[in-house]
This record gives sequence, C-alpha cells and structure tokens, in this order.
Amino acid sequence: MRIIGLTGGIASGKSTVSRILQSMGAVAIDADAIAHELAEPGAPLYEAYITHWGAGILTPEGTLDRRKIGDIVFADEDERRWLDDVSHPLLYREVQRRLAALRTSDVQTVVLDAPLLFEAGWERLADETWVVVLPRDIQLRRLMARNHYTEEEALSRMESQLSQEEKMRRADVVIDNRGSEAQLEKKVQEAFRRPV
Repeated sequence: MRIIGLTGGIASGKSTVSRILQSMGAVAIDADAIAHELAEPGAPLYEAYITHWGAGILTPEGTLDRRKIGDIVFADEDERRWLDDVSHPLLYREVQRRLAALRTSDVQTVVLDAPLLFEAGWERLADETWVVVLPRDIQLRRLMARNHYTEEEALSRMESQLSQEEKMRRADVVIDNRGSEAQLEKKVQEAFRRPV
C-alpha cells in the first residue's frame, strides 16, 4: 500500500489535491476531519478542552466554538502548545488505527491529509510526502475570503505553521497551485504516476 503524506499551508489547495487523488482511486485519511470527530460532544478532545478552558468555548448549542478556540490558541503560544500536546497523540492513534484497517483491504493508495504533517512528525507514517504551495499573497487572500478572517487573523494562522520553504525542503514532491484547477490536476496526475 502506497501512503502519500499530503500537507501544505492553510488555504493552499491541499483539500483539492486530496480530492483529485481520491478521483484517481486513493482513499483519504483526513486529520482535520478526525480532529472534528474527536471534538464532538462527549468525545476525548471535547472533554479535554472543556476541562482546560471552561464552558466559555461552547456555542449556545453545546458544541465547541472553533473560532473562539482559534482566537485563544493563535494569540498564545503556550495555549497552542497545550492543544497540540493533548490532540496530537489522540489523532496519531486514530490515524494508525485507520491505516492498519486499510492494510487488510485491497486499497492501493492512501492519502494522509495532514496540515501539520511535519510539525507532528507524521511524515514517518508515509512512503512519500507532498506539499501544496502558493505565493504568500494569494494564500492570504484565499484564507481571508474562505474563512472571513481579518488580515491579522489570517496572518496569525499562516505564521503558526512551519514555513512553506521548510515544508518544500522536507517534501518529496512539491505541487505549485498558482494556476487553474485543470493545471493543478495535471500536476497531481504527473506526480502520482512518477516512480516512487
């Protein structure tokens, strides 16, 4: 089974690359989606966050208010480190569990879609690592438009991640996403077909 570790800066187009790979037969393990599952009411991350930050991080419906949590962790390095220390081991165990289950199937290719692939040390789970890159100004505009962030909010989130240059240095494959979606698809197909 071929495991592609896929990463990229926030709003770089990583999810689009994952979708293209899935259209080519790959199965995705999405770290963000797993984090959302583990943060549902009653789940381990939900309980840890409530214990640490209190009920002020809840919406009126009783779910986690991700915007409030983001405001906390992107304003305070110690809080972000706490969140990573609590969430990464839980996420890692679930990713390993899903990979083990897929190894007993006939799946040929898995995309491990993880924004913090290198930061969390998850590249060791992959046979190869891909990074999706964009010029910083385009990434900033996309993030502000997609998430309705102010420039300051968007920049704080971008700067919390490993630099694009460092990700490019560590990655086996670099996918430049500054063109059209058709151009991106062609680049992904070419990278997918190259010998591992």
